[in-house]
This record gives sequence, C-alpha cells and structure tokens, in this order.
Amino acid sequence: MKWTEDELRLALALYCQLPFGKMHSRNKEIVKLAEKIGRTPSAVAMKLVNFASLDPEIVNSGRTGLGNASSMDRQVWANFQNNWDSEISKAADELGIISETPLPAVEEEEIPLPVNTTRKTEIEVRKKQYIFRRMVLSSYAGICCISGLSEPRLLIASHIVPWKDNTENRLNPKNGLCLSVLHDKAFDRGLITVLPDFTIAVSSQISKLRNDTFIQETLVSCHGTKIMMPEKFHPDPALLAWHSQNVFLK
Repeated sequence: MKWTEDELRLALALYCQLPFGKMHSRNKEIVKLAEKIGRTPSAVAMKLVNFASLDPEIVNSGRTGLGNASSMDRQVWANFQNNWDSEISKAADELGIISETPLPAVEEEEIPLPVNTTRKTEIEVRKKQYIFRRMVLSSYAGICCISGLSEPRLLIASHIVPWKDNTENRLNPKNGLCLSVLHDKAFDRGLITVLPDFTIAVSSQISKLRNDTFIQETLVSCHGTKIMMPEKFHPDPALLAWHSQNVFLK
C-alpha cells in the first residue's frame, strides 16, 4: 500500500527525533506510529531508514540507508528543510509524543514572551522547545559536543542563533548544539563559539584567567579543538558564522 503524504510527514517527524541506532521495529515510538497509521512496525522502521538515505550526514558517514526513497519521500524531506517550524511542530503534535505541558529535563533557553501571553501560547512555545531538544539531543546521541558529558539532566539543546533573533530557524536542528549546562552558558554569553569549520574558539576574556584552574581545564583547554559532530543535522556553518560575528567576545 502506497504511503500518503500525511503518513510520510509523521514518519519524517519521528526520524528527526530518534537516534539512528533506535530506528528499529522494537522501538516503542515506532510501534505507536505503526498502530496509528495501520502499518507494521517493520514497515515504519524501513521508511525511517529510507529517509536516512536522503540525509547527507548519514550518507557521508558510510551508512547509506536503504537507498530507495520515493519522489514523495524526497518532496516531504524538502518541505521540512524549508519550513521546520510548521512542519515538525504539527507532525509532532499528531504523533502524540508531547504531553500537554512538556517540561525539559533542564531549563532550556529563556524565551521572552509578551506580558499578555496566553496560557495556550506559552504551552505552544514549551512544546516547540521540547521538540527542538529531542531533535538536537538525538542527533548528538545525547552527548555534549564539547565535553563529552552524557547526563541528560545536565544537557541543553542550545540554539546557535537565539530563538528571538531568527524565527525561521527556531526548530531547525541545524541551528542547535548539544551542550552541557556550563558550555551552553558560556556559548550563550559569547565566552566560547564554534567557528564555521566546527573549531571551538575561546574568548580572551576568560583565556587570560591563568589562575582559575577550573576555567582553564573546562573551557580554555577546548580552544582550537573540533566539536564532536552529530550523526544527523550538522550545524549550519552560516549560523555558526552569525554567532561568532554577533555574540562571541573576541
């Protein structure tokens, strides 16, 4: 039975939120989607791996997926790349992954909301934060790309270009880095940055603190090294350039 566009949207939304290694028929979220659309878990898992064949990061890593993506698969993939906010948020709602008031494991980026914001709008913002977190952490296999820390309660899905500064990339996983709480705060305040070639740069404002052993070991020592690259959705070099030019304190 041919897949419909709506079914493909749901499958791709799930693909974006699962680590590559968990795209198998025993995964509870895959089983749930299969039940929802009347297909077998194996068929859904196979479709997710089809999408992997369209993902340049997966292909470049040597994992080519099944390699038989359809023209509609390609169209749905392109739609997501061009409009993350509407495509992923709507599909994630339909998947039923998100509870009514999802709360990240740790406090994510502070989102400025108008004083008269309704409860419904606030919940929508929190949902989008939760979706972004799932996509970014799954891409980095739940590991801080600078320190290697893997405790989820101490990890942040950090926006490269902040939420308030770029509406088009709020839910774009290529606008995200998986960082420890410490490295997220340093990145947010411009004390560190990631250059377009994925090299870490440390601000002179902290590199000169020679007597602070902790800063030297946890931040300054990272200068000139490369981040651990995600298995999906590599950070966009243009967005990294924006951060290094507009946030980083040289």
